[in-house]
Amino acid sequence: MLFTHLATHLAGISRGLARMGAAVPSRCAVCHAWPARPVCDACRMQFAPPLPRCATCARLLHHGVAQCGDCLRHPPPLDACVAAVSYAFPWADLLAQFKFHAEPGWAGALAQLMARAPGAQAALAQADLVLPVPLSPERLRQRGYNQALLLARALGHPQVHARMLLRVRDTEAQSHLARAERLRNLRGAFVPDPLRAAQLAGKRVLLVDDVMTTGATLHAAAAPLRDAGALQVCALVLARTP
Repeated sequence: MLFTHLATHLAGISRGLARMGAAVPSRCAVCHAWPARPVCDACRMQFAPPLPRCATCARLLHHGVAQCGDCLRHPPPLDACVAAVSYAFPWADLLAQFKFHAEPGWAGALAQLMARAPGAQAALAQADLVLPVPLSPERLRQRGYNQALLLARALGHPQVHARMLLRVRDTEAQSHLARAERLRNLRGAFVPDPLRAAQLAGKRVLLVDDVMTTGATLHAAAAPLRDAGALQVCALVLARTP
């Protein structure tokens, strides 16, 4: 009960910081211009230009190509996937601050980048439910907040559900694993909340996460949603590895 109350309190603080950061001028974290937003318009235009990406895995593609060869040969469990930026300078550093250095106030500025990505507004508009990719209880206790949940809330959709999708076991860190190992590592890690699984039937679900590397985590999260009867499962992420 105490942990739940603390998590709710921290989420309220982070929403307040996000609103404050959007309204009050500050120094751009990238070019250090003053006054500016947390990321100024010039840096956003330079480092977050709209780029052609695969419709179902958000991998960078040549102009005029809608879907990558891997997704054509092996259709993923996602109907669509949108990524705002590539996981590179300066976004990798800003994400590390947000995710690992107890700076939840970054959620608002980073969610704005996500909302501006090509296809993001359509994905949000058609979604019946927005589900952040959950952390394990152990990881949540260590970090104090789920960065995917903060991003999902900052996107402003009225149907964000923090506990409709559950992570039922902790998993080995994914960063050093190949894709096949990641898939094995995540097998059975996600399940819909048994008391709310029926609410997924016939719904269009949007998964939200901060970083997509191989897609293993999002695919492992999407599969049980489809098994529960979700009509459509799409994903919106902040950053996609090249």
